[in-house]
Amino acid sequence: MAANGASCEQPQKRAGAKEKQNGKSIDSSVRERRQKDKEDRLSLVVWRRPVTTLHYFLLETLIKLKEWTFKLWQRRGTVFLFLVLCSLFSIAYSTEGAHQQYVNYLEKRFLWCAYWVGLGILSSVGLGTGLHTFLLYLGPHIASVTLAAYECSSTDFPEPPYPDQIVCPQGGGVEGSISLFSIMSKVRLEACMWGAGTAIGELPPYFMARAARQSGADPEDEDYEEFEEMLEQAEGSQGLVTRAKLGVQHMVQKVGFFGILACASIPNPLFDLAGITCGHFMVPFWTFFGATLIGKAIIKMHIQKLFVIITFSKHIVEQMVSLIGSVPRVGPSLQKPFSHYLEAQKNKLHHAGGSAPADENWLSWVFEKVVLVMVCYFVTSIVNSMAQSYAKRLQQQRHSEEKTK
Repeated sequence: MAANGASCEQPQKRAGAKEKQNGKSIDSSVRERRQKDKEDRLSLVVWRRPVTTLHYFLLETLIKLKEWTFKLWQRRGTVFLFLVLCSLFSIAYSTEGAHQQYVNYLEKRFLWCAYWVGLGILSSVGLGTGLHTFLLYLGPHIASVTLAAYECSSTDFPEPPYPDQIVCPQGGGVEGSISLFSIMSKVRLEACMWGAGTAIGELPPYFMARAARQSGADPEDEDYEEFEEMLEQAEGSQGLVTRAKLGVQHMVQKVGFFGILACASIPNPLFDLAGITCGHFMVPFWTFFGATLIGKAIIKMHIQKLFVIITFSKHIVEQMVSLIGSVPRVGPSLQKPFSHYLEAQKNKLHHAGGSAPADENWLSWVFEKVVLVMVCYFVTSIVNSMAQSYAKRLQQQRHSEEKTK
């Protein structure tokens, strides 16, 4: 009996082992197929396959427009209310009366806030690669206001031309009356709006991961696939970056609101994972967005703003110029354009009306070209990302057709 039982167990074990091996072979074949598809998609870039990439980009754009149009039609009540409000504002804007001063003030403030919110969204959303708008726009703006405040001994720049152009006020200010807090107060609105835009830009990964968890469907997102692979291999050996990502994921998952707040309050390149983590583990929307908004728009922005203001304070800039001049051999040649640039900025601040622009040097020319290159790279990354998204649609359609056959 025992021998018969043992002989019966052996085929069962062998069958189980065979099924396990088949499962492993199926998993490995699926992973190989996914890896091959991913490599094919990543090869779809403008500088390698320009015609196919642009063609797929246009097709994906049409699909996205169709999807957005359908979503707007589903929310036609909200769209109708928005159009009514826009019509009322247009009537108030075009009608003469005493209310025009308030309308113009609201228009100016709204456009100014929308500008910085939009730049913040571009910085964090990016469709694959964010545009570093803090380095390109907000940082230089805070630096210009800081230099102008110390030069003019005041932050009461006349409006207009501020913020389009900074000009010292007529009366000037008291020497030494400028403090860090007065400069921070001057740029608080644009800094907080930019931070709010970066918080809004973190919402698409959250909604994508949440919808994928609720529906069980496979989302069309590379970051979410990497996140699921990271969870599957969590107990294995990983590199430093993977362990850092897992640390962020565990902190957000276990600590909750304050964990998200801590990750959002410091310059954290791994925070992109927080939105996917919160969506995957069904963290409530206001817990995620509230902590992200407070962390990015208030705490983190004050840290970054304070750093830029301190860096471009008058005495630190003077020390920096003198240190550049003390560098052997190349120091004097580098110090000269910096000194000319600062002198030109000072003359521009005191030149009311700004009729004669200062002579440009190679420093401003290089900065303009760097901005142009970064913007071109950002646009190219969007084209590549959308073309790869359409290629993934084709791959999924082909695999589904193969399964039905």
